[in-house]
Amino acid sequence: MKTTRLIKAINTLIIMVTVMATCHPTVVNAEFNTNNIQLLEIKPSSAFINAKKSSVLKLEINTEELKKIRLARKQAEEEQRRIEEERRKAEEASKVVYDGMTLEELSNKLNRSLNSTLSGKGEIFARLSIEYNVDPYLAVAISMHETGCKWNCSRLVKSCNNVGGMKGSPGCGGGAYASFPTLDEGIRAFISNISRNYSSKGLTTPEAMGPKYAGSQEWPSKVRSYMNEIKAK
Repeated sequence: MKTTRLIKAINTLIIMVTVMATCHPTVVNAEFNTNNIQLLEIKPSSAFINAKKSSVLKLEINTEELKKIRLARKQAEEEQRRIEEERRKAEEASKVVYDGMTLEELSNKLNRSLNSTLSGKGEIFARLSIEYNVDPYLAVAISMHETGCKWNCSRLVKSCNNVGGMKGSPGCGGGAYASFPTLDEGIRAFISNISRNYSSKGLTTPEAMGPKYAGSQEWPSKVRSYMNEIKAK
């Protein structure tokens, strides 16, 4: 509070000095040294004002005090940003994102079905599914079916961070299946692929996706079974 009052007082004095210098610029002096700034000395040109003892205005500010003021202002701005960020996160946390659940609730639900290398990755599956407008149950179900992560994830996941059986380059071990630098990048690429090549074209169910995603006729029913299992937990 004291810092705020001091800042306001200095700003007011600077405005006053600027106005006087503009209106009566007879004498304007400024002196600087390491520790102090004798900012302005003004003697108005008006004979009436010069006749008064208060016609000379001097303003001296210690540079260390200025540093303290700037630091206090910066800290106040950072604190305000922190408060606003916490408020934003609180609002986001209470927002329903899917199937009547908040992002945290959805993440926890998905985590109950994610094991092995994908254990604890429910939050990124949930967040990216909402971001890319993909059914999160479907995304996790496909991943579980393609990688065996219901029990123990395959080498494709453990060695190459490929969570959806996606083909591409660079290849995992020089093969046809894609490799990704990190697990999170692999999950993003997988969900982005579903969004771009399936959901955006109206293929939003295992039955609709099956003929294009996999050659097996059993693929849709197996993915559907995983979806039902995820929803029930």
